[in-house]
Amino acid sequence: MSVPAPFRARLIAERPLAPGVRELKFERIDGERLVYEAGQWVNLLMPIGGEGGEVLKRSYSIASPPVEEPVFEVTVTRVEGGPGSSFLHALALGEELEVHGPSGFFVRRNDEPALFVGTGTGLTPLRSMLHDALIRKEEGTPFHLLAGFRFEQDRLYQEEFASLSEGHSNFSAECTLSRPSDAWTGNSGYVQTHVPRIYEALSARSGGRPVHVYICGLQKMVSEVRDLLRKQMNLPRELVHSERYD
Repeated sequence: MSVPAPFRARLIAERPLAPGVRELKFERIDGERLVYEAGQWVNLLMPIGGEGGEVLKRSYSIASPPVEEPVFEVTVTRVEGGPGSSFLHALALGEELEVHGPSGFFVRRNDEPALFVGTGTGLTPLRSMLHDALIRKEEGTPFHLLAGFRFEQDRLYQEEFASLSEGHSNFSAECTLSRPSDAWTGNSGYVQTHVPRIYEALSARSGGRPVHVYICGLQKMVSEVRDLLRKQMNLPRELVHSERYD
C-alpha cells in the first residue's frame, strides 16, 4: 500500500466543544478530496520554533466522516504544558499546516451492529464511524454509543448525538459521568459499569448478527473494557476493536 503524499491544509472553521476542547476544521490547499476510512488519523506538523525551528508532529483522529469535499475535522484537548495542543488552540483561521496521512487500522466493518465506547476526545473516531454508517444508510443495522466524561461541562457532541438518535431509529446514545454533581440525573460511574447491560440490549436487537465493539480513549479505560468483554463476557477477539490515546 502506497504512503499518501503530504499536503497542506488551511484552518477554515473552529468551535469550542467543552472547556479546554477545540474542534478544528481544515481544508486542503490543493482542493483534493482526503481519501480515508472512518476511524483513521492524520499527523499534523506544527512549527513551534518558527521558521527553521523545531517542528512537532502529533497524531489526531479524524472526527468527521469521509466526504467528497476537501475538508476534515479534528478535536484537540489542551494539555497543560503541552506544546502541540497549545499551538493548535492558538491557531488562527486562515493559517496553514503540513499534514501527513491518513493512517491507522482502527476502522469499522461495514453493515455490522456496533457498540461504540469512548471517553473524552476518544469519541472523535467513533463519531466519524457513526456518521459514515448513517450517511451510507445502514438503516437495518443497530448502533449504540456510550460516552464517558468526568463532569457535566466535559460532555462532547451530546446535542448532536441526541439529534441523530431522534432521526434514526437504529441509533441510540447515552453518556455516563464519573464525577457527577448532585443535580445530575443521568448515568453515573465509569463506562465499564454500563457496557454489559448495553451490549445485551443491543444483541437482542441485532437479529442474530454478532455485535462488534469499538473502544477509544486512554489506556486504562481501553484495557479494562477489553478485559471485561473478552474475559468476563467471553466475546471472541474479532469482535473487540480498540485504540488508545496514551
